[in-house]
Amino acid sequence: MIGKLYLIPTTLGETDPLEVMPISVKKVVEQIDYYIVENEKSARKFIKNICPKKQQPILKIMLLDKFAEESETKKYLDVCAQGIHVGLLSEAGVPAIADPGAKIVKLAHQKNIQVVPLVGPSSILLAMMSSGFNGQNFAFNGYLPIENSAKRNAIKELEKRSKDKNQSQIFIETPFRNQKMFSELIATLAPNTQLCIATDITLNTEFIKTLSVKDWKNQQPDLHKRPTIFIIQK
Repeated sequence: MIGKLYLIPTTLGETDPLEVMPISVKKVVEQIDYYIVENEKSARKFIKNICPKKQQPILKIMLLDKFAEESETKKYLDVCAQGIHVGLLSEAGVPAIADPGAKIVKLAHQKNIQVVPLVGPSSILLAMMSSGFNGQNFAFNGYLPIENSAKRNAIKELEKRSKDKNQSQIFIETPFRNQKMFSELIATLAPNTQLCIATDITLNTEFIKTLSVKDWKNQQPDLHKRPTIFIIQK
């Protein structure tokens, strides 16, 4: 029997895992000892939270961070040939979505290893669900450019694309730059363009609101160092 690759969701912050994901995730984590993770410390913390009785010393952790060599990551699924299941953990949310895990999923398909996605919180989808925007046609654009003029051009392009295609445009920013991103959006977008801000999704401090840009100008949400999804709809 060939082992499977399980795509295991994690929480979006300090939340009890079983409040935001089904018991099936706990059952899978109980069975798996081999994990591919972006950060070992946070991965071990999540595993301990969802399965307190699981013995940490038996876990085999393989890192998929910016320092991971491709020559090594290509071997991460070799244990599946021995019938061993492997779990792929995201740093936050679901694996392979705005996450480096996609390369491991691709590798699994190349090796004819069954990929098993598990249900859990995705900040992108939860924000889209809550926005009131077009859920039939939307696009995730990742991070926008850091340089100011390039960022403003990207914002204008997304606004135009939204209008031309009736397509909701989703993007993110590094949390400590969120406040600057908000200011850029208010200064660049047309007054009647709709903007959804979804912050700290699934946490006690969750904030999700959709307003026109002209109405946002009268408000100043605290987004500093808080994971945030931005969505615009023209």
